[in-house]
Amino acid sequence: MKVQQIVDAARTQIDGWWTSLRAPLDGRAWLQVGAVAVVGGVAGVLIVPGRTAQALDSVRNATPTITVAGELLHGDPSGWEDEASGIVERYLGGEIAWKLPAVPGGSSVAGAAGSPHKASRSALGARLDSSRLAALVAEASDPHSALHRAHLQNDPANKSPIALPLPVTVDPDAALNALLEVKDDLDESPHDATIDPDAKVTRPETSGRRVDVYATLAALDEALVKGDGEVPLAVEVVPAARTKEQLGSIDTGEILGWFETKYNRDQKHENRSFNLKLAASKLNGTVIMPGETFDLNVTVGPRNEANGYKMAPEIASGELVDGVGGGTCQIAGTLHGAAVFAGLDIVERHPHTRPSFYIKMGLDAAVAYPTVTLKLKNPFDFPVVLHETVKDGMVRAEILGKRRSRDVTFVRKIADVVPFEEKEVDDPKIPGGQRALAQRGIPGFKIVRYRIVREGAQAIRERSQDVYPSTMQIWHRGSGPSDPSYKSHDDEHPEYVADEYLAVTQGADIHSRHATVEDEPGGGMIESRVAGRYGTHGWMEREGFARGSSASAQSSSGTSGSDKPKSSSKRARSRE
Repeated sequence: MKVQQIVDAARTQIDGWWTSLRAPLDGRAWLQVGAVAVVGGVAGVLIVPGRTAQALDSVRNATPTITVAGELLHGDPSGWEDEASGIVERYLGGEIAWKLPAVPGGSSVAGAAGSPHKASRSALGARLDSSRLAALVAEASDPHSALHRAHLQNDPANKSPIALPLPVTVDPDAALNALLEVKDDLDESPHDATIDPDAKVTRPETSGRRVDVYATLAALDEALVKGDGEVPLAVEVVPAARTKEQLGSIDTGEILGWFETKYNRDQKHENRSFNLKLAASKLNGTVIMPGETFDLNVTVGPRNEANGYKMAPEIASGELVDGVGGGTCQIAGTLHGAAVFAGLDIVERHPHTRPSFYIKMGLDAAVAYPTVTLKLKNPFDFPVVLHETVKDGMVRAEILGKRRSRDVTFVRKIADVVPFEEKEVDDPKIPGGQRALAQRGIPGFKIVRYRIVREGAQAIRERSQDVYPSTMQIWHRGSGPSDPSYKSHDDEHPEYVADEYLAVTQGADIHSRHATVEDEPGGGMIESRVAGRYGTHGWMEREGFARGSSASAQSSSGTSGSDKPKSSSKRARSRE
């Protein structure tokens, strides 16, 4: 019997039963009500399943909607792969930000200059996985696929789109390199509590931070795949070694030793002056406890642009070149001089590869982060404080402490001198027949250094040697076309003059002539000099070291015949 015939018969039977139900119900009537329910149920089973199956088939076979990186795919499914590829490429070109957590006691700003660090996802190593994308699109567009069935289980009505996972892989080398750059920018050294010698107050410590590269790499990988706009940086807190509470009350009533060097304040040396002040501010107020060793590189930190340093001349392999942080060695040398006369232990110190015009040979100190440093040890039974200032053309370093009990004499003797070499380099910017002195030569020096430290009836003598290699004299020889208006610009550094014997004494009871205690707090300084062979101007020519230097002056002036260099300016007559 057909389904429709069964349904018609059921309706006729139900109508008859309904008429009889209007009469009072008896036992037989209740049986008829039950029969109605049964027949209705049978009819429902026969009618509804067919329509439900058709509806379900319609839902299952409908073309699904798909999103990639939050964007809906449009058009014919045959073009979905190319469309999805374009969406992913745009996603990879978008920026992602590093989320930097706050560091207790330190900076909570994301970035060296206060702005968040951002980079494109592709710059961080994210790459499109084309084969995975093709497989995902094919499976999502197939109504019989496992992906489609799983989607229908969560959304039986198929009203929401299928969100495809991002087909992205991460290039580990590119990600690591990018993260190391971020680490260089964001790592911060902790800063110990310091004493402000001028304000007579204690400055509190600040914690540092260190980016955990490999933990952050895992977070980056997860964020790129999930499509997040931020990557949480894994950061370790680096506590300061010395806190304000640990310092307590420190006596800085006396200057144990001091030293001064001059610097040029003109506009040409503006960047160098800036570096001097910045480096001095990093170590000013540093406390060295009894028996403790101070390391300048650890305290001052890297001299790079991220830390605010600027390009300025510095010595590299015996030549003056521009470098970031140029001038830091003058801060180190001035501090070294103060430490020498304060009687601190000089644990590590390196001379330059050529003498410096701002400081005497034997008192300079070369530093280069992170390999070449200056280390000073406090031999006293009380803390000492470093105080270094840069102002009015003078760098002054002081070692402050409870009391000054030592007189110190520094002695230097020049033991040997080595002539410098010369070379000529063709320069098309200079007219033929002319030449200019690009770098003035400086002889090499071998010196012997003594430090005599007197305390009461006792005296200790220390002996050491320094070697300063010679600095090559470099000429630029003209190879260009004739130019009557040409004027050469020679190296402005003068002939280097140094006393053959030098003795400098400093102490609490030592004062310069006509000076008082008020004029020289911490004691004065007395110098004894013997010029000898190398302490008067013109010595290089007398010793036969300056052959050809005269040609520089004559070439630059356009004349010939004299071999004596120009030295008429005050700068050219300067001495050590």
